[in-house]
Formats: sequence, structure tokens, C-alpha cells
Amino acid sequence: QVQLVESGGGLVQAGGSLRLSCAASGRTVYAMGWFRQAPGKEREFVAALSWSGGSTNMLGSVKGRFTISRDNAKNTLYLQMNSLKPEDTAVYYCAAKRVPMWDHTVVVGQYDYWGQGTQVTVSS
Repeated sequence: QVQLVESGGGLVQAGGSLRLSCAASGRTVYAMGWFRQAPGKEREFVAALSWSGGSTNMLGSVKGRFTISRDNAKNTLYLQMNSLKPEDTAVYYCAAKRVPMWDHTVVVGQYDYWGQGTQVTVSS
């Protein structure tokens, strides 16, 4: 089984930065991604990264502000979030796939493992 543990969330003012981390343990995981869910809204895709790091996919509204990266030696996924806006406020979830398939990366149901989430709150 795989465990994903997120960290790095918190309260920040608009324009500030946060770095989320997701530590994976257990069997090998492949493509990994970040999703977020604001109160009363559906969970939405934020960013995804292939196992090799050669392929990425980003939500349009975070391009240029967020960067996804991973350190396979540490089995850790990161999300560097800069120029944060109040609309970025949500619980952020880490997700991972158990097969080496780079497709449907924006679809919640295509991921096999999920973390418990970390709260990000951006004040105006």
C-alpha cells in the first residue's frame, strides 16, 4: 500500500508564497499531482508531473505562479506557490498513480492514492 503525507500548508497574505510537500511511502508511484478543494466546490486539478519529470500539466490560472517538482530519491513531490491569491484558498491534496501512464492527469478518478490534505488560506 502507499501512503501520501502532505505538509507545508498555512495562512499567508495575498502575494505571499508557500511550498507544499508530499512524502510518499510504500510501493513505487508514477505520475503525481496536486488537486485542491474549496468549501462548497468540487475538487479541481492544479498540477501534475510524470515520474521522470519530463511531462507536466498545469491549471491555467496557476501557470507562471506555481511550480511542480519531485525528488524521486526522497519520494517527495513539491508544489511551490508564489504570488498567492485569495482564490487559491483551499485544501490541497497530493495524488499518485500506481501505473506508468501519463494520461487523464486532470481527472480525479485516474489517481489511485491520495493524501489527507493540507489547508492553504490566503488572506486579502
